[in-house]
Amino acid sequence: MKRITGAAILVFMIVFAGQAQSFKFGHINSDELIQALPEFDTASKKLETFRQELLNTLEIMQVEFNNKNDVYGKEQKNLTELVRQTKEQELIDLNRRIQDFQVKANDDLQAKQAELFQPIMAKVDKAIKDVGKENGFLYIFSVGQGTPLLFFDETKSTNIMPLAKAKLGLK
Repeated sequence: MKRITGAAILVFMIVFAGQAQSFKFGHINSDELIQALPEFDTASKKLETFRQELLNTLEIMQVEFNNKNDVYGKEQKNLTELVRQTKEQELIDLNRRIQDFQVKANDDLQAKQAELFQPIMAKVDKAIKDVGKENGFLYIFSVGQGTPLLFFDETKSTNIMPLAKAKLGLK
C-alpha cells in the first residue's frame, strides 16, 4: 500500500512539474490603466465639480451662521430673555443643519464617486480578464500602489499593460 501511495505521489509530482513549466503569470498596474482611460478624466472632472458645489453650499451656510452669530454677539446685551433664547435656538438649529449637511454631503460625494468610477473599474476588470483568458494566463497580479503583492519576479511574469491597453483601444 505504501509503495502505491508513494508511486502515485511521484507520478503526480512529475506530471505537476511538467505542467508547472507552462503556467503563465502576468502583472499589471491597474491604477495606471484606469487613469489612462479618457473616461477617467471626465469622471474626475465631474466628481470635482460636484465636490465644489457641495463646498460652496457649505461655505454659504457657514457665512450665514457667522453673520447671525456676530449680530447676536453685538445685540445680546440689549435683548429680552425670550428674544435671546429664540436667537440662541436659531443658532443651534443652524449649526445642526450645517453638521447634518456635512454628513450628507460626504455620503453623497462617496455615492457619486462610486457612480462615476464603478463603470470604469468594471471595464478595466473585464479587459484584464479577457486578456488573461485569451492569452492563457493562470494568474494576473495587480502591482499598483497599495496592493498587497509584496514581491514578484518580473522575469517570470508578463506585464500585460500593452495587451490590456490594446483591448481597450488605447495607445
